[in-house]
Formats: sequence, C-alpha cells, structure tokens
Amino acid sequence: MPERHEPTLAELTAKHSPPAPARTPAAPAIPSQSARPSPTASPTASSTPSPRARSQEVEEFYAVPASPPTRPSSHPLPELPLGFGEGRWVPRGEHVRVADVDLVGGMIYVGSRLKAPTGAVDPCLINSHLAVAKSGDYRQRQMGYWPSYAEASPNERRAYLSWLSEGRSHPDCDIGYVFLFFYGLERRIIVDANDPAAKADWPAITSELRRLLAIYGDKSNSFKRYAGELLSWIELGQASSGQLYDQPIPDFPRTYELPLYVRLALGQASLARAPLPAHLALAWLRLSPETHLRTAATRCPAEFERLFVQRYREVMGAGLVLPKNRTKLKFTYQAASSGMRGADISMTFGDTPDVTALTAPIKKLAEIANQCTDELGAYSRLVGKDPDAAGGLDGLLLLPASLWPAATQARLRGLTDQMREGRLSLSLRKLLDTLGAGKGPINRDRVRALARALEGAEIGFEPHVLAGARAPGETDTVVLFAQPMTDALVGTAAHYQTAALTLQLASAMAQADGDFNEREIAHLRTEIDAWSHLTPAERRRLQAHLQWLTGSPPTLAGMKKKLEPLPVSAREALAASMVALAQSDGFVSPEEVKFLEKVYKALGVEPKRVFSDVHAVGAGGAPVSTAQVEKQGFRLDTARIAALQEDTARVSELLSKIFVEEAVAAPPPVVADPEPAPEAPALLGLDESHAALLRLLLSRPEWTRAELADAAADLDLMLDGALEQINEAAFDAFDEPLCEGDDPVSVNTGLLEKIEA
Repeated sequence: MPERHEPTLAELTAKHSPPAPARTPAAPAIPSQSARPSPTASPTASSTPSPRARSQEVEEFYAVPASPPTRPSSHPLPELPLGFGEGRWVPRGEHVRVADVDLVGGMIYVGSRLKAPTGAVDPCLINSHLAVAKSGDYRQRQMGYWPSYAEASPNERRAYLSWLSEGRSHPDCDIGYVFLFFYGLERRIIVDANDPAAKADWPAITSELRRLLAIYGDKSNSFKRYAGELLSWIELGQASSGQLYDQPIPDFPRTYELPLYVRLALGQASLARAPLPAHLALAWLRLSPETHLRTAATRCPAEFERLFVQRYREVMGAGLVLPKNRTKLKFTYQAASSGMRGADISMTFGDTPDVTALTAPIKKLAEIANQCTDELGAYSRLVGKDPDAAGGLDGLLLLPASLWPAATQARLRGLTDQMREGRLSLSLRKLLDTLGAGKGPINRDRVRALARALEGAEIGFEPHVLAGARAPGETDTVVLFAQPMTDALVGTAAHYQTAALTLQLASAMAQADGDFNEREIAHLRTEIDAWSHLTPAERRRLQAHLQWLTGSPPTLAGMKKKLEPLPVSAREALAASMVALAQSDGFVSPEEVKFLEKVYKALGVEPKRVFSDVHAVGAGGAPVSTAQVEKQGFRLDTARIAALQEDTARVSELLSKIFVEEAVAAPPPVVADPEPAPEAPALLGLDESHAALLRLLLSRPEWTRAELADAAADLDLMLDGALEQINEAAFDAFDEPLCEGDDPVSVNTGLLEKIEA
C-alpha cells in the first residue's frame, strides 16, 4: 500500500486561492513569544481553543482590492493544519490530531520546524510532514540509542503516536519511546527556561515526571537517573527562599547519584553548622547510592521511617553536625536529548560544600538504620508471610510500643496515669481490651510478646513471664510498673531470686494460716527497701512482684512440692541464704525471727535452728540469748553479713529450678530476611573511598585539578594515585579510561551508562 501523502503548503495555497491576477497574498504572520499564553494561564486547562482563536499562531493569507472601481472584498484561506510552521509546545490538556491519531495529553512539540541547541532538528518534534505507517507496535524494540522522531521509521512514528494517544502509560512500552517524550519535557524546562509561559508549565511537568517514574523507573536505570536530575533542576527552580535543610524534601527516585536538591540541602546545613534534621538524614540515607537498606526498611517503609526518626534523635540529640569539607558543590546537567548534548548547563553554589565527598557521616546513619531494621525484623517477616496479620494483635506485639497506633498509645498513657506508687493491678483481659487488642485467643507466646512490647514502652510486667514465670490467664491479675529500658534484664540474678523466693514463701504461708494482712504486707515492703544488696531496679520489680503475690499468692502445698525433691543439703543452703537476706540491714527483729521459723518449716529444716543460724551470722560478738532475741532482736556484724550475702551465689542453680515454672522459649534464631536487600558489589572493584571519588568524577564532564585535589583530600586519597587506580579499573571493565588530561581533567561520562547496566 503506498504511504499516505501529506499536502504541502504550496499545494494548499494553490487549492484554496481564488483566480488571480486580481489578488495578491499578504506576507504570512509568524507567531511570536508574546502570543503564548500568559504566565497566569492554567497549563492544565481542559478547553480547546477554536481554530479561529489561534489566528496569531498560524500562517494566514488575506485578499486586497486590485482596482478602485471594484467593491472591496476578501476571501481568507482556511487555517493551515496543526504541524505546519514553527514547532510549538502543546500544553497539557490540549487536543491535537496528527496522522489521524488523536493526542489528548498534550505536553509535546508539534510543527514542521524546531531547532535544537546543537543546530539540528530537535529530536522531540512531531513533524506532521513526515510519513506515518498504518501500524506500529511500541512494545517492540526498534528505535536507536538516540531516538529522534525525524529519523524514526514510519512504523516507529505510528508506534510512538499510538503510545501517546493511549495515555503514555503502557508498562510494556519500549523505553526509547518514553525517552523521546522525555526529550520534549527536558526542552521545555531547559531551553524554554526564560519563557514565563514555560515556567507556568513546571508543576504539570513535575507531576508527569513522577507519573512516568512510577511506571518506567524500575525498567530503566538510565531513565530513572535522567528524570531524577530533571526533577532536581525543577525543584531547585521552584524552591522557596531560605535554607533547604529546614524545608520538606521532595520525592526523588533512588539513582546512581544523590539528587542535587538533597546535596544542596546537606551542603547548606554543613556551611551553617546546623544540626541535620531527622527528615533530611532519612532522605540522605534512602537516596544515597552508598547505602543498601534491608528488607524490613523497604517492606515496612512507614514503620521504618518513624522508628528511624526516634532512634536518630536518641543517638544524635539535636542532629548530626556535618563537617565543612573542601569539595565545592557544582551541578552540571547532562541532557538526555541528543539535541542538547555538549551544551553547558550548570549551576554553582559558591562555598557550599559537596558532602558526598565524605564517607563517615553516611556510615553513622547506616548504623542507626541497621538498628531499626533489626528491631523491625520479626514484624517484617510477619508482614511478608501474612500481610493481614500486621494490623492484629500479633503484628502489634511485634512492633516497638513507640510505633503502636496513636489511639493505642493514648490508652497506654492512660494506664500509666493510673499507677499508684508506680504500680497498677488489673486483669490481663482488661489490659488487652484497653490496648484495643480484640477478643482473639491469648496464649503463652502472645503474653510474652506483650511483656516484651511493654518493656519497650518502659513498663514492667509481673508475673515475670520473660524469666520463666507461668503466663497468666485472661482473668488473672497482672501488675504493671515503671521500668526504664536499662532495667529490662533485671530479675535473673541469684540474689534477686532468693529475695523473690522469700516473698513467695511469705505469701504462701500467709495464705495457709490466713494471716497475710496489710500490716504484714507493709512489713515486707519495708524489708524490700532495706535490702541494700539489691539494686534500685531489683527492688522496684520486687515491690511489683509482692503486689502481684497479694492477689495471686502461691499455695504452701505448691511451694513444698517444689522444695521437697531438693536434697537436704540444698534446702539447708536455701535456709541459710534466707537468714542472710533477713540480716541484710544489720538487724533481725523478733517478727523476722518468727517469719524465718515458718520458712524453715516449709523447707523441712528444724525451725529451732533459726536461733543458732542467726547467732552464727553474728559470730565474734557477745552471745545472745533467746529471750534477748525475742525482746530486742539481733545486732549483727556487717562485714560478716557481706560475706554471707556473697554465699547466695551457691544456690543459683537450685533457685532456677524453683522459679522457672514454664520453659522459657529460646530466643528465635537470627534468620536472614527471606528477601534481603541485595548488597551491590564494589563499584568497579574499588574500595569505598575510591568508589566515592568515582561517583564524584561522573557527575561532571570536566574538573579542574584544584577541584579534584579538594575532593581527594576529603577522602584521604592522593589524587594522582587515585585517578590512576580508577582508570585501571575502567580499563579492566570497559577497555577504556574514565578520565584524561591534567588540568582540566576530562571525564568520559558515557561510561556511566555501562556502569549502571
């Protein structure tokens, strides 16, 4: 089938001109910049101007009278089809028709002439004079490395127009067509920068770039990089006055290079010696090509962001203060379009440093990020296995309490407000209802997960299920108490277990004789406070343990059942340990003697031995009669007491058998994330410092020797040796050098495409 013939301007003129010689055409009117829409006009207007309304933007002919007697009349020619004359920008929302294809999205250049900065025809121009085939598939790879509409085949032009007409969104479109469209956006931003109407199009172009990145960014690292650099250029042009580090960071794709906008914000913070805000530190971490976040950070981005901000402030206080390094920030825009290749498009920023020449700051941020992903690891694995479980109790308990929903955290604060003397008793069911955990079944693992999560909110949980205590049922009482994060491991030492056993025996015996009253509880609280060999954290947990025992005392039979299997020597060792504990304040009261007698009886040790054992502790002093003990109590040698307290370590193994009512589940093995973030191999096999210098080199096509000397000094490298090593790595990988010359140093930025691949 012969290809379709487009009429020329001469043919149209001959076809529509009335018979001459009575009329002479006037000179054509060429549209000017002033005829463009005003800067205040909306670039996204949906209405389409009529052909007559665009009379200033097309060539038009007028008839004039040939002789005075003839009645004046005129016969204007029809308006020429769009695509003839100087190429013009079609704003978003304007409808155009090219080669029987309706293009409704706009944001393209259409016409017969449009000169690129290189002097050639701009590759983005859609020229209606050129032939278009009846069919073309934009999913097939056809276009060359530097696509151009003028140089494309008729089938390729049809494919490109079809992709435009279908909304520029098909995910399988060959990236060459996406680049061809991108060239037009690039021209509108860079070449038309001085046109106020073009400036008004920037917001629409920004939205379009982000939309295209969402569809094609993962398909082509090259497109992601070029689009990201153009976004940086736009965002800097639209940024409000003031320091960028104090402003929200726009969204940018993660590419081979840290976006210019972020580099400038970091440089301004360094220059001002201002602490780095958490949001900027997070943006640097996420967008830096030198970091590789683990799966938990990418699978649970919202939770990771919140936790990173919390941990960053805990570690860095007001924020990380960046050193002022020697490398100065300069941005050279490397255009994707062949029509702008070689053009000098750059920005300089005075003394603002380029902090990407430093490696230590980003390392500190990576360490905090790794801590956060460790904390989110279990939650991330749950989300990966069962996304629906993330919003339930299982998901809630795997998150640090600081990441719980705001409503749940508010309820948690309400509980802490109810604590009297730092403690609160309530049923497990009420606690779960208060936290909004729902009515799901409660088992041992979930109770332990709850206790572990509460520790993250600096709230202790009794019974001490994390140390092996039996998990309570839904209707059982639990005690919450204030417990700083630093005290989370309290409750496992032998001397603590001895003290806790004393309280358990007291509550068991009190229940047996029905005489566990407020006076005895107050006495035990006083005793706990007097046990000076315990730390304040241990005494806090014992006070909470005692409160839990008053509501859930163990039975004496149950205690005896645990103690009876122990050999006599072990029970006597426990009794001696109890005596030492009772004497820790240097005085044994008559009430304590009576209590010890009950303890000895429960242990199966002769109660009368209490007097001799207590007396033995005071060896070296005057003999004390039983009557004196019953009336005045014992006065003891503090040095001897200290020695006896050290002996409690002997019963550690025995006590562990008594206290661990349920087997404590071993900590889950450290399992690698099922989808670990890939660790990128070293850049061309270079070490960290040389790789950082390589990235800097590739950001510009040319460097002065002084600039590179500053960059090498920031990285603690010798410049000549570093350049030689980088060139050797480039030769090994691509059989060509990366840089040449001495001053200036020219960089083969074309290798960037190969490195990205």
